[in-house]
Amino acid sequence: MQAIKSIWDFFQNQILGMRWLNELLARALGALGLDTANRWVGSLQFFIYDVIKITILLCALIFFISYIQSFFPPERSKKILGRFRGLGANIVAALLGTVTPFCSCSSIPLFIGFTSAGLPVGVTFSFLISSPMVDLGSLVLLMSIFGARVAVIYVVFGLIIAVLGGTMIEKLRMERHVESFIRTAGSVDLESPDLSIKDRLIYAKEQMVNTFRKVFPYVLIGVGIGAVIHNWIPEDWVVSVLGNKNPLGVVLATLIGVPMYADIFGTIPIAEALFAKGAQLGSVLAFMMAVTTLSLPSMIMLRKAVKPKLLALFIAICTLGIILIGYVFNALQPFIS
Repeated sequence: MQAIKSIWDFFQNQILGMRWLNELLARALGALGLDTANRWVGSLQFFIYDVIKITILLCALIFFISYIQSFFPPERSKKILGRFRGLGANIVAALLGTVTPFCSCSSIPLFIGFTSAGLPVGVTFSFLISSPMVDLGSLVLLMSIFGARVAVIYVVFGLIIAVLGGTMIEKLRMERHVESFIRTAGSVDLESPDLSIKDRLIYAKEQMVNTFRKVFPYVLIGVGIGAVIHNWIPEDWVVSVLGNKNPLGVVLATLIGVPMYADIFGTIPIAEALFAKGAQLGSVLAFMMAVTTLSLPSMIMLRKAVKPKLLALFIAICTLGIILIGYVFNALQPFIS
């Protein structure tokens, strides 16, 4: 049992967390006569380390997830969802969301396509909530920072929000609050050609390159903000705002995250730095969920497809769910971190 734990710790710390890279950078900066205890040098080390680490994980994850995604084009996904009814359909939609694009803005076109194809609106909302919040990339990256238990619980709770949120929207019969041009658009049921392994590898490579180009600027911004937090913002200030002495820390973190726009890859460096400074785990994860699920640009896009009442219900469900999960994580933190 101890051998298994040692192997897992090595995988988590050295493969996913790449601590060897951080140590290598520290030695390299020291060899150049730079003191890593200096704030400027420490910020530089944090920036280089996180950019390289996230870039490597990002490319590997996008390639792997895109290869899986090649088996689930919109037409096939629509057919899979169409076979299920009730709660089962919401669960399948939430699970399908884990192998689709990495941010809420890129998920909305698929949501519109599924809705116009006649799938129940509650089912499509389960997909829309799950897709940016709990993709496979978030699982691996969260494991690299917070550990496996935190990552798995995060994904499970995210799927629960997606399923319950979609189910609630379905029970309230909100179909009439979808814009009429979406409901009447219909869709052309195209059969996706069977792809060879080579075709899927080419598709995965193209998706990796295209997604990386779109995501990388947000990674740089996120790591830059993380470096500032990590080396320049006083720990006492972070603890006072997002630590256990502030009972409203989760609510504040959620409200701060909503207006921002980033995907999971740009958000994690900020979360990592906040957590290292003493922010509670639930507040950090609530911030991440709010940024990836309820960003202002994605809400503007979604408003084009749904009426204000349905949009407000979607935001309310996600916000309350995120806040609740944040407080649950804060309560569980002594046992899982």
